[in-house]
Amino acid sequence: MSAEAADREAVTGSRPNTPPQTSWFEFLLDPSLLEHHLQKVNPDPSPVQLVIQFLEQASKPSVNEQNLVQPPADNRRNRTLKLLALKVAAHLRWDLDVLEKGLTIPVLNMLLNELLCASKVPPGVKHVDLDLSTLPPTTAMAVLIYNRWAIRTIVLSSFPEKQSKPGPHQLNMYVCVCNLHLCLIKHLLKEQATDSIMVLEAALNIKKDFYIHTLRTLDLLAADPSTANGETESSTAGLRISADELHCQVHYDLGGINFQQGCSDPSAYEKAREHFRRTRELLAKLSPNPLHCHLDEKRLAGYWSACRAVTGTSDPSDSQLTPYGLINNLIKTHNYQGLIDAFIKDNITHSLPNSFRHSVQLELLHRVQQGDKALEEVCHKLCVCNAVRDALEGQVLGVRFQQLLLKPSKRTISFLLEVCTKSLDKDHTSEVSKRKMALFLKNLCERLEEVPLAYMVSSHKLFMELLPDEEKKVLLDQMRKRSATVNLSAKPLPSFYDIPASASVNIGHLEQQLILSLDARQIRQILIELHGMAERPFWRVNSKWEVPSDYLKVILAIKDNLTRDLVYILMAKGLHCVQIKDFVHARQLFSACLELVTEFSPKLRQVMLNEMLLLDVRAHEAGATEGNVERPPSDLVSRVRGYLEMRIHDIPLRQVVGEECVAFMLNWRENEYLTLQVPSTLVNNNPYIKLGQLLAATCKELPGPKESRRTAKELWEAVVQICSVSSQHKRSSDGRVSLIKQRDSSLGIMPRSKFITFVKKLREPLVLTTFISLFVRLHSIVRDDIVNEVTAEHLSIWPSSLANIQSVDVEAVAVTVKELVTYALTLNPNNQSWLITQADIYFVTNQYSAAMHYYLQAGTVCSDYFTKPVPPDVYTDQVLKRMIKCCSLLNCHTQVAVLCQFLREVDYMTAFKALQEQTSHDSMDSFYDYIWDVTILEYLTHIHHKRGEIDKRQVAIKAIGQSELNSSNPEEVLQLAAQKRKKKFLQAMAKLYF
Repeated sequence: MSAEAADREAVTGSRPNTPPQTSWFEFLLDPSLLEHHLQKVNPDPSPVQLVIQFLEQASKPSVNEQNLVQPPADNRRNRTLKLLALKVAAHLRWDLDVLEKGLTIPVLNMLLNELLCASKVPPGVKHVDLDLSTLPPTTAMAVLIYNRWAIRTIVLSSFPEKQSKPGPHQLNMYVCVCNLHLCLIKHLLKEQATDSIMVLEAALNIKKDFYIHTLRTLDLLAADPSTANGETESSTAGLRISADELHCQVHYDLGGINFQQGCSDPSAYEKAREHFRRTRELLAKLSPNPLHCHLDEKRLAGYWSACRAVTGTSDPSDSQLTPYGLINNLIKTHNYQGLIDAFIKDNITHSLPNSFRHSVQLELLHRVQQGDKALEEVCHKLCVCNAVRDALEGQVLGVRFQQLLLKPSKRTISFLLEVCTKSLDKDHTSEVSKRKMALFLKNLCERLEEVPLAYMVSSHKLFMELLPDEEKKVLLDQMRKRSATVNLSAKPLPSFYDIPASASVNIGHLEQQLILSLDARQIRQILIELHGMAERPFWRVNSKWEVPSDYLKVILAIKDNLTRDLVYILMAKGLHCVQIKDFVHARQLFSACLELVTEFSPKLRQVMLNEMLLLDVRAHEAGATEGNVERPPSDLVSRVRGYLEMRIHDIPLRQVVGEECVAFMLNWRENEYLTLQVPSTLVNNNPYIKLGQLLAATCKELPGPKESRRTAKELWEAVVQICSVSSQHKRSSDGRVSLIKQRDSSLGIMPRSKFITFVKKLREPLVLTTFISLFVRLHSIVRDDIVNEVTAEHLSIWPSSLANIQSVDVEAVAVTVKELVTYALTLNPNNQSWLITQADIYFVTNQYSAAMHYYLQAGTVCSDYFTKPVPPDVYTDQVLKRMIKCCSLLNCHTQVAVLCQFLREVDYMTAFKALQEQTSHDSMDSFYDYIWDVTILEYLTHIHHKRGEIDKRQVAIKAIGQSELNSSNPEEVLQLAAQKRKKKFLQAMAKLYF
């Protein structure tokens, strides 16, 4: 044995002895192999994989002697491969569920078109014009299978689903690159949807049985079509499918398409309901395992329930409504008492999910808010029913129930106790549920402020049965103490700081009120009561109360515990309100805190003034973001300037205040102030002010002479440092020295993450354009790719090289430029310069479809959706050449040829090369109407004649024969014809890529 053979033996001997996978060509060599292979338990490759392999090989293009790509040849090999694919589908009994799951839409489209050809469906005749009752059984069935698949594909395409990556064995021609082809197939199916529905509806009038192709009938067709045709037309050929079975499947498919159309045509829901009703009737008549009818019965039940809910009808054949149907029926008939009873009953059965119950409550509450006050009591009762259900499931009680308990009536408590009693099935309820109900009643007693209502609960029979004696005794003692408590406070004084405390109540209840309250006076009153009951730091009650670390030391230094808690909580709640943009409550809380600290701490007073400034700045910027273009009041601008010039020492300052103030000044074009009047000490100490000054100086001189490069260079150097990485040498254990780059470098005036955060607070177009321009130039330098450079405005003001290019973090620059442009477009999606820059970014990163989207969008915004000519400074030759390259790499070669005309000098070489491609993923000859260059049209006529493509040649001849393209016409007529075709072509492209 040779060494090579020994190695091979060693490798194969260490693995399980699995049989090799059968190759597709083996089935060509041995006709009997396919049926034997399909009879295996788990054949490898599987049936759907075989269909893919057979059609892939049959659809491979060929290359002729002139090295031109030709369509797949119509020879015996390819016909046999297509027949093998049909035989595999016949083995699967043409089960569309299986075929749709394993095959992509283009592959299944090819398979079913081959079925139509093999079944002798008359070519060139619309299916809707065929009389199915007069066609051979297998031919009629092929038409029905195709049209069933067509409407099922439309329905399935309307469902959102994650795009899966194409597998290694899928068709390169139809899947790997053919997203556009897929869209065209779907578009064609949608256009023919009405015809497909009419075909299937006509099939419902045929009462005789149907027959479908089997392996045997397909073999007969392959052996001798002339003699086999008579047998396949007879009623005994193929697999018999009963009329009821086929009608059941067709009714189900028609119900699906009508339901899908119901969103645009409400009357379609009635049709869908009738089809699903017939489906259910026929399904009950069929055997347990029908041959051809495969339905998702759960989905059918869902469709049926949805149709009844939408149409508001019930079916007499139903013995009883589903829980969902019952609730919908009660709402539609306005039987609200029945609705409440159903919710109480469901507290025992748990047949409705909690989310559905709460959605019903919200729907009725919405009606109350629209003015239907009669439903207000119904909403309260549903809220109580849902709260009891939440308690039984151990869920947190809803906010609306909490609000209902703030001022409950005796009637509300009585109804609540009634619901609790009816929600427990005493004979079958578990001990866990009883304990949960007991805790609910106990907490209810503790929370009710009115003692008589609490006694009403504690004296109820259910309460007495469920709670242990010890818990009842403790709870009753607490209630007696509450009833005996008197108000110890003196008369109220008008000053905020001197508001008295009210009677003490349960600490837990007070702490909950403290968390929920946004009223400064109430917060202080609660704290006075809490400090009277326990001495502990109540600013720690809620872990989500956060105060900046810059201020924490100053606040915790306050000696009086009550004052410390009050200052901390007021500031924390105010900061939270600012964060969620509740500026009204934030201003009230900050004002109260300012009044409080003014009496004892000048340092905290300045802190609060700074926070109120930040609040006013953010409130004004929020208004500007929502469309308020009014300039800020002069008082606010003066306060911002005062902060930037502040020289008070020992005041804790948050950098975010300076950051927001600088962004505010830049957004309102206060460049003169930032450039000349900000103190140099503040510039050196605050990086945001430093960056703002450099940016303001650069923007002030744009557009300007070459002298503006001096100020631009300083901004450039600051930004390059931010995007640089620090390097250090490290000696390894073997003595070699390696270079380590530290991404979070301290070289710049601020980290890149903080720089991005600052930039996203800017909205002034010139400021953003300046930053985008800077990063585009930096990106071009570090990439060092002259051919694929990103373009932007004002590139000439920046340096053209870097001294220490190795220190720049290339990845950080690339990420930053993408973030900047994306953010800028969220503010103004119609800025043509930013759109071209975004398109270039996608172009240089090989995302050609996205690049085309933005190139076209840039054209639409400056031409009123291409109704006017696109300015030449937008669609420059460079932009057009990049659009041409995008289309070429997307295999849209006809689009390439059309775009070649847009150049100042028509690029005939590129256009001719593109038109030589026979595999194009665009609409090919449908784009010929957009070609106005006669030379290109003449070449098209020649190349189609050479290939024998008569139909396409006729389209080209028709295009070239239009009188407005006659070279004898005046120049104005020719220009008008070109502009007309440019407009229509660009609008067609926009529909494809938007």
